[in-house]
Amino acid sequence: MIKKNSIEKIGNLIESDVQNLEKELTKKSFSQNCLIVKPVNQWVEEAKTRPIPNMLFSELWYENELCILYADTNVGKSIMAVQIAESISSGKPIENFKFEAFPQKVLYLDFELSDKQFEKRYSDNYERHFKFHPNFLRAELNPLADIPKEYKGVEDYLCAELTNIIKKNGAKVVIIDNLTFLQNDNEKAKYALELMKQLKKITKELNVSVMVLAHTPKRDETKPISKNDLAGSKMLINFCDSAFAIGFSTEDPSYRYIKQIKQRNTEHLYHSGNVLICALGKNSNFLQFRFLFYDSELNHLKQPQNNSLKNRDIEMTHLISEGLSNMAIGEKLGIHESTVRKRRNKLNM
Repeated sequence: MIKKNSIEKIGNLIESDVQNLEKELTKKSFSQNCLIVKPVNQWVEEAKTRPIPNMLFSELWYENELCILYADTNVGKSIMAVQIAESISSGKPIENFKFEAFPQKVLYLDFELSDKQFEKRYSDNYERHFKFHPNFLRAELNPLADIPKEYKGVEDYLCAELTNIIKKNGAKVVIIDNLTFLQNDNEKAKYALELMKQLKKITKELNVSVMVLAHTPKRDETKPISKNDLAGSKMLINFCDSAFAIGFSTEDPSYRYIKQIKQRNTEHLYHSGNVLICALGKNSNFLQFRFLFYDSELNHLKQPQNNSLKNRDIEMTHLISEGLSNMAIGEKLGIHESTVRKRRNKLNM
């Protein structure tokens, strides 16, 4: 005969199993839902258990953010990214920039430089090489690797493998150099959207910080940099947490300026009226950005063509008053004689 307390124990076990099963089914169903709905107070309480994001690169990039750094070709995106990676991996802030986190392992996916090109950049003519921190990992694409048939191309394969690469190496920060390699069609909204979804998912699921480098299409350098200068900007900017850009300065060939484009964890500090002016140069064996001062972006843009034309007209008037021929004026101004003739006729000179 089964005792009453035994029956109660069996009943309690069954009830407990049912409750656990219901929780698992609810959890499974919950994870498949498009929207996650909870009381606001519950969201706040759960958020309290997570750490406050620290600055990785001043107010321009925080922990667990998907960040985009973009600029024109040869401005120095990769140089800036490597400098940030070394700062995070070593735990040492870049001079005049803020770093609040502990040293973290950084995975740098380099699709721009070969190992020899990278060596040259961080050595003194292939000698006296810069010693990077052991937390700094660099990866290149293996040209001998076969792409499984289930993937459309190397971009899809790499995105699918990125999660495994991060877990295997214990990386907390990922820098992808650059977006144009990962997605050749990144200007097309549907491809850009899918790529940013995948990267956003990685930041959430693996609790990592991701920075993506991207090029800008040909832009008008007389105008301030904006989100519209990023290829596929409407989708990319929408899905990233933060974004900043680097621009050429007309003040000096070595000058660059850094401008904040998008932010969620801070106020907009480095806008058009307060960009960070830096000098790009090599300190013995390390190519880097060195902060100089804050300034208005307008002071570092190219002058509009109409101003250049006005200055040329003034110079042309002076040369005409000296009695120089159209050909001689053209040689001094670097323009064709026919251009001088047409301009003189228009100005009635």
